[in-house]
Amino acid sequence: MTEIDRTAGWAEAAVREHAAENAAASREEQVLERIDRARRRKARVKEEHITMAHGSGGKATQTLVEAVFLEAFRNPLLEPLEDGAVFGVGSSRLAFTTDSYVVSPLFFPGGDIGDLAVNGTVNDLAVCGARPLYLSAGFVLEEGFPVEDLRRVTASMARAADAAGVSVVTGDTKVVQRGKADGCYVNTAGVGLLDRPADLGVARARPGDAVVVSGPIGEHGVTIMLARGELDIEADLTSDTAPLNGLTAALLDASPTGVRCMRDATRGGVATILNEIARASGVAVVVDEDAVPVRPAVRGACELLGIDPLYVACEGRMVTVVAGPAAGTALAALRAHPLGEGAAVIGHVKDDPPGLVLLRTAFGGTRIVDVLVGDPLPRIC
Repeated sequence: MTEIDRTAGWAEAAVREHAAENAAASREEQVLERIDRARRRKARVKEEHITMAHGSGGKATQTLVEAVFLEAFRNPLLEPLEDGAVFGVGSSRLAFTTDSYVVSPLFFPGGDIGDLAVNGTVNDLAVCGARPLYLSAGFVLEEGFPVEDLRRVTASMARAADAAGVSVVTGDTKVVQRGKADGCYVNTAGVGLLDRPADLGVARARPGDAVVVSGPIGEHGVTIMLARGELDIEADLTSDTAPLNGLTAALLDASPTGVRCMRDATRGGVATILNEIARASGVAVVVDEDAVPVRPAVRGACELLGIDPLYVACEGRMVTVVAGPAAGTALAALRAHPLGEGAAVIGHVKDDPPGLVLLRTAFGGTRIVDVLVGDPLPRIC
């Protein structure tokens, strides 16, 4: 082979390699464009009847909220779709939220529907930057529900309220016929006072910010699944249900201007929260899989169930986005609190591709972390 032939062969190979790289890049751009087009479409519920997926916290829930509830009740306080509404009354700023609890089973390792109902509403107020003050409690009870179980639930609520520094000041009770409910459903609403100047929201993330979780994820969802006794899996796990208002206060005191947003990772898990942040802020969130704290028992159970821990609900963990320079201060503040000892920086905010969450896997690759259509663990809160 002559030198000319060798040169020509190298040039042809280089051209083919360049063409292949361009084709791959083109395919990636096409995928990203299709995702972007799909997300820009007006939300529309295609199903004629409500399914379990509509309560999962994933895509079906988002579509239901945007196409039905937001369409009906649209107003400036509701449109941000935060964990609570923030508004002014006179010279004060308040936060208001509500949530309903239908967990099955009612009693599980580490908690029950009672403390879950109090902690969940306290946490929704806390991640708005508010100091929770007062709660309401509404009960839907099924005919035949044991009074002793109701006493257990209310006693648990009282202990949780005392621990969080809030009071249950009003409520309601309804009883339905046997077979028309699942023992006991609880609704709690809450009011809190915003006495710090922080301006928080999922639309405030900026490139260069750090993404922090306050501790190991997935414990509540896996605990509930195992407590149902439907799977022959044993693990030493308890729910992480806990009030986060002390933790959020410590974080905001340590970094009053560095915190962009806080969200408690309940239905849909950390992955859903990150997608909400990426979409609302028009940024990319890049997560390092190895940096995500997951206890071995949770990881093992998730592997057996075929579930990604990023999608599993927590009830005492939050996702926080902080300005890059404030990351060290924020992490130290979280770790100094008993509920934040396992806090970790799991990723960073980038400018491209906007609206997407990317995971750098333990194998060195990168994949998109999207919002789930349904929920592998229904009735977890």
